[in-house]
Amino acid sequence: MIQRLLVLTGYFLRRLIFSLSGIIYIIFGMIFWLLFFSPGQGTPDSEYYILVIGAFGAVITFLSALTVAARANRAANYPMVVRLPSRVEFLAAVLFTAMIFAAALQLLVAGLALINGPSLVMNSLMVIPPVWFAVNSIAAVLALHASDFVTVNWSRVYIFGVLAVFLFGQNAREPVGTWLSNRLIGLSRSVMNSGQIDLGSSLSELAMRISENNSELLGNAFGLVFWPFRAMADAVVARSFGPAQALAPAIVLLYSTILFMLAADLFGSKDLDFLE
Repeated sequence: MIQRLLVLTGYFLRRLIFSLSGIIYIIFGMIFWLLFFSPGQGTPDSEYYILVIGAFGAVITFLSALTVAARANRAANYPMVVRLPSRVEFLAAVLFTAMIFAAALQLLVAGLALINGPSLVMNSLMVIPPVWFAVNSIAAVLALHASDFVTVNWSRVYIFGVLAVFLFGQNAREPVGTWLSNRLIGLSRSVMNSGQIDLGSSLSELAMRISENNSELLGNAFGLVFWPFRAMADAVVARSFGPAQALAPAIVLLYSTILFMLAADLFGSKDLDFLE
């Protein structure tokens, strides 16, 4: 299996590097370096260096995964898919190709940014690998779900819709809390009218708690999913991981694993409809 993955990854990687899209991404990387890390201006802060290049890596990984997925979705690749013992190997090769290409370009920009750039101490260097790898992995898997290569019917709408709900919920805590409290009060009244007094009282008490502490309660609920990303950013600023922050990259990798398993399930069971 490993040999097949290496062959497929090498095949997709060569096609990406020598394609117009690959050249455009490389040019974009050079422009990004000149704009954000101009050698004449200098980059004194290591935190800025790590966060900005980390964001660049996530963007390039997402775009590269979309490009590779689009190329893998062509009819010319159908003979390879049917000969594989599992479609998951084909999907994994797409993921690995995007991550390898993006990581190479990210490291190239990171190396160029060190020209008249920040002086990275050992603590900062130790923070870089888990943060960059975790963020790149989640970006690659989300790109797979956004592509026609993996999506089935409304699957990407559901996934990105859930993410949008959590993002919206963080910025609209009080309105959402008020709406949820009112709904629970109405439900509690209906339950109590039907004779279930204990359940109705519990719902009413829950509604009161949400009404009194909706900002904190809903903020914690909606922000829980994005806590690992905030924790990694805080660790970069602090130049070290705290006991709780050390779990953040692992949690992001867990997100990536779950989403990749979902992508594998969708891709493995869908009717293949490759493009000409």
